Amino acid sequence: MDIKKDVQQQFGKSAEKYVSSTIHKKGKDLQKMLEIAVTNGEETLLDVATGGGHTANAFAPFVKKVTAVDLTEEMLTAAERFIRQNGVQNVDFIKADAENLPFSVEEFDIVTCRIAPHHFPNVASFISEVYRVLKPNGQFLLDDNVVPEDDDFDQFYNTIEKLRDYSHFRAWKKTEWIRMLEQYGFEITEWHRFEKTFQFESWCNRMDLSEIDKGKLTQLILNSTQKVKDKFRIIIEKDEVISFQGEAIVLRAIKK
Repeated sequence: MDIKKDVQQQFGKSAEKYVSSTIHKKGKDLQKMLEIAVTNGEETLLDVATGGGHTANAFAPFVKKVTAVDLTEEMLTAAERFIRQNGVQNVDFIKADAENLPFSVEEFDIVTCRIAPHHFPNVASFISEVYRVLKPNGQFLLDDNVVPEDDDFDQFYNTIEKLRDYSHFRAWKKTEWIRMLEQYGFEITEWHRFEKTFQFESWCNRMDLSEIDKGKLTQLILNSTQKVKDKFRIIIEKDEVISFQGEAIVLRAIKK
């Protein structure tokens, strides 16, 4: 099964959990995306991999029109229900692949993508597509989990994420994002780092993890080096993992 089918299967069964997930619904990162965006109310905005629809919902009052796309039908249905319940009417919903967007050249003023690119098997195609559909001087607002620059930390984080969620592809390093975006012609004008505390139980349950897989994850974390435990602020009580800390970046890049 390829990664995109994995994504559809995994998020199809977890759609409603992502709509109600506190970390997705109320994260400070979403507020920061709104703060760094430059809007006058006339923009067309594309929200790629909309998930539970939180980003599309947050931006809708500040722009003329939002187009929310996702690879997973169930996610789009859940997002539309959530957004319509909030009385928001200027959002359209389209099933689409982030790496092959069904839009014409220079169609949007703003593209947003939040907590999703770590699922994309070809992130370079995604960046290329964002660049293509943006108007000149258009804004790309990116928010995603990242890994530290140290290779051991990189490997640990991506390993536990993949074990928890088979549709996870890769969380990238901060320097990798900067390099990729600049190589495709973007200028990064602002970026912020966020610490994210993951409560182990809810983090596992959001993916409907079996007790066996949860046990494997627990053992992997318990057996990690002290250096890893310190870096990820892992809290363990009576051989149970309580929480750990990851990080994300929010950035604004301009198409030049």
